[in-house]
Amino acid sequence: MTGAGVRLRSSIPNQITVARLASVPLLMFLILWDSPVGRVAGVVLFFLAAVSDAVDGYLARSFKQTSVFGKFADPIADKLLIVGALVCLVELGELAAVPVMVIIAREFLVTGLRILAIADGQIIPASILGKLKTISHVILVLAILVGRSFAVGPWIHVAADASLGLALALTVVSGVEYFVHCRKLFV
Repeated sequence: MTGAGVRLRSSIPNQITVARLASVPLLMFLILWDSPVGRVAGVVLFFLAAVSDAVDGYLARSFKQTSVFGKFADPIADKLLIVGALVCLVELGELAAVPVMVIIAREFLVTGLRILAIADGQIIPASILGKLKTISHVILVLAILVGRSFAVGPWIHVAADASLGLALALTVVSGVEYFVHCRKLFV
């Protein structure tokens, strides 16, 4: 399929990315569905979708199937997965809106920075801190979903609180890192 000079190859990594994108509405439904089945299915779907991010990237690099579509859609799929889950957890009263807004604002700001860089002919790759930030978000969501779905004891709430603190710290620090690294875009 071609259009406007962009070719979408139907590679397995791209199919995995599309499946992750498509899973977001179902995930949100399962998280908000107040039933034991919905809660467990939500944990499983979120876990599989989060793991699929690493799998599609690994496959794309291993089989040299990286594509413009993958470079564009993969980070969007990741952001939608995390933001969709976080918004549901705010709706359920599991998270406060302010820390979630900090996370969402950082995602918008860094995405905007990447767009500015592209307009300047530059590509901003994901940093180690950015990758750790994503992992911390996955751990945060999983800790809360597991705590809602299974009788694992009160330690899970401590783990969720610690995960929130780590996620916020990495969100802010990695966001600042991107802006410091790209400060020449603003002069």
